Amino acid sequence: MKQRIVTGVIALILFIPFVIYGQLPFSIVVYLLATVGLYELLKMHKINWHSAPGLIAIALLWLILYPAANEDLPFTIPNSTAQIILVFVLGLLAYTVLLKNKFTFDDVGFVLLAVFYVGMGFFYLLQTRSGLDGLAYVFFAFLLIWSTDTGAYFTGRAIGKKKLWPEISPNKTIEGAIGGIILAVVVGVVFHLLYQFPYSIASIIVISILVSIFGQIGDLVESAFKRHYDIKDSGKILPGHGGILDRFDSAIFVFPVLHLILQLIGG
Repeated sequence: MKQRIVTGVIALILFIPFVIYGQLPFSIVVYLLATVGLYELLKMHKINWHSAPGLIAIALLWLILYPAANEDLPFTIPNSTAQIILVFVLGLLAYTVLLKNKFTFDDVGFVLLAVFYVGMGFFYLLQTRSGLDGLAYVFFAFLLIWSTDTGAYFTGRAIGKKKLWPEISPNKTIEGAIGGIILAVVVGVVFHLLYQFPYSIASIIVISILVSIFGQIGDLVESAFKRHYDIKDSGKILPGHGGILDRFDSAIFVFPVLHLILQLIGG
């Protein structure tokens, strides 16, 4: 636990200044985080990052992130991004033939889904930060994620009895999940009172509940990956925490969901 806390504090000290400053430094950091996250996922499936599929996957990821960061990056990509992506997809399919099905159609599907899974979360992290009141929304989202984790952990340890999904994550309980939602709502309302988002308290409560629920779903999805591939952590880059995907699994779901919610309510 001590190592986990120390690593978490150091990671926050390093990460938060980039979030606050935004612009090119933040985009570079997000690109790096997303690339490491994709590397971790490819490694689970035993695909080397420097193989042809690995390099194509990274290129696809960068293309997906580009529209959310193009104003910050010191280069431009032609408007034919969709066509470039199509070429890469066709290249992956052609690779199955070149390797005589040692790299299969199922592997192509895995690579594409892995890119989309990692890309969508970090794309909307960039999108959120670059939008109106972006810094506030990014902190709002992360605070809801962290309060959900904290509430779930301590509530689960104190009164947790009924398992939430033992086949996927044996330590999580229904009581813990509810405790995480409750603490997220409290934190969301307090943040709103301090910052004053252009929404009612009722809306903030609903947003906080949905973000908390989808954050926990994101956590379970990552746990399902690790269970399927029989590994404990997605990586070892963060001592006591595991890999990038272990730390951003909730955010990968939360930022797209938050973006959708705000679009629906006119934010």
